[in-house]
Amino acid sequence: MGVTTTEPDTESSLLLPTTTTTTTTTTTTNSTISQQKIPKDTFHLAYIIYFTLGLGFLLPWNAFITAVDYFSYIYPDVSVDRIFSVAYMLVGLACLVVIILFYAHKSDAYLRINLGLGLFIVALLVVPVMDAVYIKGRVGLYDGFYVTVGALALSGMADALVQGGLIGAAGELPERYMQAVVAGTAASGVLVSILRILTKAVYTQDSHGLRKSANLYFAVGIVVMAICLVFYNLAHRLPIMKYYADLKIQAVNEDEEEKGSLTGARWRSTLWEIVCSVQWYGIGIVIIYVVTLSIFPGYITEDVHSEILKDWYSIILIAGYNVFDLVGKSLTAVYLLKNAKIAIGGCFVRLLFYPLFFGCLHGPKFFRTEIPVTILTCLLGLTNGYLTSVLMILAPKVVPLRQAETAGIVIVLYLVVGLAAGSIVAWFWVI
Repeated sequence: MGVTTTEPDTESSLLLPTTTTTTTTTTTTNSTISQQKIPKDTFHLAYIIYFTLGLGFLLPWNAFITAVDYFSYIYPDVSVDRIFSVAYMLVGLACLVVIILFYAHKSDAYLRINLGLGLFIVALLVVPVMDAVYIKGRVGLYDGFYVTVGALALSGMADALVQGGLIGAAGELPERYMQAVVAGTAASGVLVSILRILTKAVYTQDSHGLRKSANLYFAVGIVVMAICLVFYNLAHRLPIMKYYADLKIQAVNEDEEEKGSLTGARWRSTLWEIVCSVQWYGIGIVIIYVVTLSIFPGYITEDVHSEILKDWYSIILIAGYNVFDLVGKSLTAVYLLKNAKIAIGGCFVRLLFYPLFFGCLHGPKFFRTEIPVTILTCLLGLTNGYLTSVLMILAPKVVPLRQAETAGIVIVLYLVVGLAAGSIVAWFWVI
């Protein structure tokens, strides 16, 4: 398949610049930096920060989509979930393309991430504030719906800024920090499942209860985003982060001394080289999310039913998926599959989930019961989590350090394409 197989490396060898220095001064400086003792991640604080950031940037989308019952009640004449998906994904995809083409080579991730986190807070504030001062639980005020879609589009823009910048920044660091970000995204799903179970158990499922549930989702999102904003700006003060920032600066300076600044046609040529280097990793991620999104959550919430668990069935299945997605994304901290060919092959093997889930509706009687469906749903989450984590960790390591940030952003673009494609396939996969 033309995939580069990554061999195990030490943290320092993964991060040292790959270009050959041409002057005595540069060689001396590089040697000085590389021989410095890598600072310790005291109390695993940097890891915790990146985990929290990974959890944070998916919470706004989860808040909007989890509160869809509330929005569907307030705006009964529109297809809320479809419009939300299109608005969020199209804006996010467009912004990612702009970032990659015009801004990725400028290495201004710090600015992009801070801007994105700020936009997230603004977007999350719109719904509870509008509910308190204008909507007040009333049905059919569609001006509020248009404002909500605008807030969602703003979240899509913020997602592109934060996710692209964060994955790009983590790509320049040792493997454990990318693993932390990816595991954090899974923890976001678990947190939302816990909130969903809590609100269903505590609040009545009428207009009053739906309104309280929605406000809780958005309140939690706002608090977490504020924490992320503080944490991200704290991270740059940590000695371990300063050390790797110095390595990145050194790598960029060496590249500019040897080849000149990346501008115009030369940047486009370099970008194409990066895309070619990570293309199979990206294709693997697209396949992962086409399979996952075409089955989950639509199949789980609409196609399977339980006489025993009733409307709790889909909630339990979604929670099971999210928990095992987190388990899969956490397993790479214990064992990381270094062979990219096997990992990408595993992405294609996941296509077997289609006939297996098809059998849960039209197969033998036992196959249509709660146990097989639950097991398959958990396996869907486990494989989604592990393979995503493996490919996200390995991809930025196949390019030189100075290009790792851009490689990370390109991988995020593949991920968003996979999410969008999976959402579209879900409409055509009639079972």
